Amino acid sequence: MTVEKLRLIVEELPPELHSKVRSAKIRGNDLRLVTGIDDLASLAKHIHGVYQAPLVTMHATDDRAAEDCFKLYVVLSPRGMDAFVTIIAALEPRSQRFVSLTPQINEADWYEREVQDMFGLEAIGHPDPRPLVLYDDWPQGEHPLRKDFPLDRRPPRIKGEYSFTKVEGEGVYEIPVGPVHAGVIEPGHFRFSVAGEPIINLEVRLGYVHKGIEKISESTPYWRGIHLAERISGDNSVAHSTAYCQTVEALASAEVPERAEYIRTVMLELERIYNLIGDISGIALDTAFSVGAANGYLLRERALNLNECLTGSRLLRSVNVIGGVRKDLSANDREKTLSALVRLKLEFEDLVDLMVTSTSLLDRVETTGKLSTEMAVRLNVVGPVARASGVDRDVRRDHPYAAYDRLNFLVPRGAAGDVNARTRVKIDEVRESFSLIDQALDGMPSGPIRTVVENIPAGEMAMSLVESPRGELVHWILAGRERPYRHKIRDASFCNWLAMEEAVLGNIVPDFPLINKSFNLSYSGNDL
Repeated sequence: MTVEKLRLIVEELPPELHSKVRSAKIRGNDLRLVTGIDDLASLAKHIHGVYQAPLVTMHATDDRAAEDCFKLYVVLSPRGMDAFVTIIAALEPRSQRFVSLTPQINEADWYEREVQDMFGLEAIGHPDPRPLVLYDDWPQGEHPLRKDFPLDRRPPRIKGEYSFTKVEGEGVYEIPVGPVHAGVIEPGHFRFSVAGEPIINLEVRLGYVHKGIEKISESTPYWRGIHLAERISGDNSVAHSTAYCQTVEALASAEVPERAEYIRTVMLELERIYNLIGDISGIALDTAFSVGAANGYLLRERALNLNECLTGSRLLRSVNVIGGVRKDLSANDREKTLSALVRLKLEFEDLVDLMVTSTSLLDRVETTGKLSTEMAVRLNVVGPVARASGVDRDVRRDHPYAAYDRLNFLVPRGAAGDVNARTRVKIDEVRESFSLIDQALDGMPSGPIRTVVENIPAGEMAMSLVESPRGELVHWILAGRERPYRHKIRDASFCNWLAMEEAVLGNIVPDFPLINKSFNLSYSGNDL
């Protein structure tokens, strides 16, 4: 059925676009369209608009050694289909320019700026071509993801200064915050423009903890790449390692044992529980509701202790291996998990009752940091933040993986798009996670937990989406010999930072920490 729908997308193309498609192939649930670089923007705009297909990722590859060109990949996900459309276009050998998609597809903004920084490919017509990843003192002509840029290269630094957006007018002033913060938090710079008390503009500048993971992955064998994936964003170790393993398994056309899929599901939901309880507790703390915060952090600590009891790691590290999982769940593990979750459920409901009946807390979170449905769709916001603004999208349901297609769960949504809505969506997601773990443990089949994965053919490409606690993340790999030739990673936070710039508008600066906490975005996950 999926194949037929993908064929219809090709057949329904307008004649002027159909003639621009040089080839159309379907591999699994991925329709791959090859077109010319001058037609990339118009073809992507058509599929994005007609099929309400958000941009999953956009990235480049350096194929100069084999084909004397760079290539651009635009991956779209048509609404209501467990399928993807990948549009591929090669840049002319002597040209390093392409027509920007951003004027037609707003969420392409940061992707194109990233491509400009890392590959030196210029997006013609981009409304904001300033550097995104490379920093103020980075020299021109040095692009880290090109194949001729050595991993150990340290370019000489130059004098430079980032040009922040200037907002001028009577009574307007700027407040710079960061990049070094007073608390235990990773670095990020926030430049507020304020008129009186309300915020009229916020510009976020990140990249201070950029780790070069995509570049490192190109020299890392697949079996070691799992450890790299776990360190993209430490509190999302299972989500990232699951996406990496599933991508490699898809490259090899490997079937993962069913029991391993159930165990992965349990671990993914345990990761969701401790993260979301931490988010809820942080929101309570930033409203000065210290009793609720203390109770919440105690619950989070108990969830982390359960993780350590089951896996030896509070952050669930080293759970996944390519082909399955490293450790089985014994009958004793099952009983310990169920017993711990019974207590967690009861105490979590006590915490929720305490918070939702606090008038002082509700006064702080209601109508604060509103993100409209229209803006959430326009920016392709993902995860609980999107669902709190009315966007009905969850990868576990829409593009199921692991054992999610065999389990029953609801996708909580809100409508107001404020801090209160985000808090309540996260509360409901914790409840659904409890239910999913119960179902997975109850229905877990017997059998092996790992299969041998061999013969990963060079030149193949595959992708995996996983719903992390923050939302949809993506791993895309073009296979090389025994390691990725190109490994594109997109964390959920990459989609959501721009949305926070919108959500704070009209609010006062003292409410920014609360809005920021309700988004709970990862600096490390963004700064790959």
